[in-house]
Amino acid sequence: MSQTPLIIELHTLDLPELAVFTSLTDTRLRAKTEPEQGILIAESPKVIATALDAGYRPISLLMERRQIEGPAKAILERVGEVPVYTGDRALLASLTGYTLTPGGLCAMHRKPLPDAGTICRDARRVAVLENIVDTTNVGAIFRSAAALGVDAVLLTPSCCDPLGRRAIRVSMGTVFQVPWTRLGNDPADWPGPGMALLRRMGFVTAAMALSDDSVSLRDPRLPGIPKLAVLLGSEGDGLSHETIAACDYTVRIPMAHGVDSLNVAAASAVAFWQVWGQ
Repeated sequence: MSQTPLIIELHTLDLPELAVFTSLTDTRLRAKTEPEQGILIAESPKVIATALDAGYRPISLLMERRQIEGPAKAILERVGEVPVYTGDRALLASLTGYTLTPGGLCAMHRKPLPDAGTICRDARRVAVLENIVDTTNVGAIFRSAAALGVDAVLLTPSCCDPLGRRAIRVSMGTVFQVPWTRLGNDPADWPGPGMALLRRMGFVTAAMALSDDSVSLRDPRLPGIPKLAVLLGSEGDGLSHETIAACDYTVRIPMAHGVDSLNVAAASAVAFWQVWGQ
């Protein structure tokens, strides 16, 4: 973009145009029924740059004065003629959570979610997240997925929003790099219709769960499967019994010292590495 950002000096945060940064919750920012009308907040120059690279359009930015000619300078050269609200650190530090944000905030338009068939057309390895509601875990799973070459992430309808602020922050912006979408919008779309869609797309399914007939993650058959979907369940109950029963494999991570399970984010990294990261 060739236009110059509009630098706006702040003396108060009590302005309606700053509500996107100061008072709107993730739920209000997200227009769930019309995602193209929703808003997300990206934090830090690195994450903002990653979002811009992925085609997300900026609405406005909020940052300290020193950032304008410092770490955020390259970002401001890319955002075009959008408002950049700025003030001294004492003022912005009164905004909850701002002191945890290195380099400012950027409000951006969300994009419509793609069709699962589109992002999985050439995919060989996908992760399916069932009903994971902890945004930290979702962000960490996306970071592992990006690092270890997962082709796409598919979320069940009740899984939390990967574009919430904490999820974006924990993912270090990788939610903008790994293709993802939802397997339907209604809880009734999972597991029956969603599992059927995975089968139609040619995926063999592997449920990460403990059961009497589970196979080890080291099973030599798993890396050789041409199209594999690894399913990961919620933090407390794990995958539903219905989902496990519908999968082709149930897979466990071999563990020592009598430990029977890992946090879902840690388990995802182990599974991604073993199955296709090597």
